[in-house]
Amino acid sequence: MDIHQSASLADASLSSSPAVNPRRWLAVLSIALGSFAFVTTEYMPVGVLPKIATDLAVTPGTAGLMTTTPGLIAALSAPMLLLAAGRLNRRSILLLLSVALVASNLVSAFATNFATMLVGRALLGISLGGFWTVALGVSGQIVVEEESAKASATIFMGITLATVIGVPLGTFIAELSSWRVSFFATAALALTALLMQATLLPDLPPRAAARIADFRRMLARGTVVRSLMLVALLFGAHFCAYTYIAPFLEDNALLGATWVTALLLGFGIVGFMSNFVASAFVTSHPRLSLFAMTALLMASLVALPVYAQMHGAVIAGVLAWGVAYGAIPLCLSVWMQMTSPQQPEAASALFVGAVQTAIAAGSLAGGVAVDHAGATGAMHLGVLLCAMGLAVLASFSTTRRTLSAVLENQVVNRRRFT
Repeated sequence: MDIHQSASLADASLSSSPAVNPRRWLAVLSIALGSFAFVTTEYMPVGVLPKIATDLAVTPGTAGLMTTTPGLIAALSAPMLLLAAGRLNRRSILLLLSVALVASNLVSAFATNFATMLVGRALLGISLGGFWTVALGVSGQIVVEEESAKASATIFMGITLATVIGVPLGTFIAELSSWRVSFFATAALALTALLMQATLLPDLPPRAAARIADFRRMLARGTVVRSLMLVALLFGAHFCAYTYIAPFLEDNALLGATWVTALLLGFGIVGFMSNFVASAFVTSHPRLSLFAMTALLMASLVALPVYAQMHGAVIAGVLAWGVAYGAIPLCLSVWMQMTSPQQPEAASALFVGAVQTAIAAGSLAGGVAVDHAGATGAMHLGVLLCAMGLAVLASFSTTRRTLSAVLENQVVNRRRFT
C-alpha cells in the first residue's frame, strides 16, 4: 500500500460522520479563537517594535526581548504544566490560561517602563505554552471520533491565521492610534474567547495523566529528535529575521510607516493563501514541501539585504517570504504527526516546546545581530539557520513505505485514544 492509498484510508475513516453537533463545533471555534488571540498577542509586537523601543527608551535589539521572553517561558511551561495538571479537567485549565492572557495584555498596555512590559510578556509565556499544548490535545474529545481531524485542523487554523496576520493587525491598529491600543485590542479579543469558552466548552477530563517516562520514550527515538531540531531551526530562521523586519524596512529599505503596514499585511495575506495551497499536497509530499518552502525562505533572506534600495525587489522579497512561512508551520505540523509517537498531549508539548524555544532563541540571536550589524545581520543569520535546516532535512531517508505505515498507525491509534 503506498502513501496515496493510506491517505485515502485515513480520509475514509473520517468521512462517515454523524449529524454535526452545532454546540460542539462552536466549542471548537471558541478554542480556535483563543489560539488566534494567544498567537496574535505573541507576534504582534514585531510590527510595532520601533515605536515601543522609542517610547520605553530601549534599543531595538533589547526590545526584541518582548518576543524572546514569552517564547522561552512557553517552551518550559508546555511540558511542566502538562505534568503538573495530572488529571485536572482540561476545561478548567483552558479557562484559567485564557484569564492569564487577558491579564498579560492589560499589563503590557499599561506598561510605563520596559521591565513592566517584560512582566506582561512573561505572563503570556506561562499561559501560552500550556494553552497551545492542551488545546491541540483535547480537540478530539469535543467532537465525535469521525470529526476529530477536522476539529484539530480548525484549532490549528486559528494558530496559522495568527502567525500570518497578527503582526499586520497590530501594526495597523498602532498606526491608527498607538501600540498601547493594539494591546487593548488583543485583550478584548482574548476576553471574547474566554467568554465563549466559559459558555460552550464541555467537561474535558484527561485521557491519561502525562508522565516523564512518556517524554523520555519519545526523545529516545532518533526521528523525533531530528524532527524537533528541524522545527527549531526553521522557526528560528524565520523569527531571528522577522522580529526585526520593521527596522529593516524603515532603515535599510527607507520605506515609510504606511508602506511597512501594507507590506506586513501583504505578507499575511499571501501566507494565509499559501497555507491553504500547501494543505493540498503536504501530506503526500511532506519532504518536498518542506524543502521547497525552506529554500524559498532562504532565497528571500539572501535577496532582501542585497536589493534593499530597490523597492520593487523588496516588495517581491517580502511577499515570497510570506509564501514560504505561510506553509512552513503546516508542513512541520504534518511532519511531526508522521514521526511522533501517538501520545497527543505529550507530542504537542514537545512540538510547542521546540517552536517556542526557537522563537526565543531566534529573536534573541537576531537582536544581538541587529545591535552589532543592523537588521541585515539578522537576515544573514536566518540564511545560516535555513541552511542547517536543509541539512537536517536531507538526513531523513523517509520512504513512501515508511510514511504509508505511519498513516495507517494514525488511523488505528486515533480509534484507540478517542
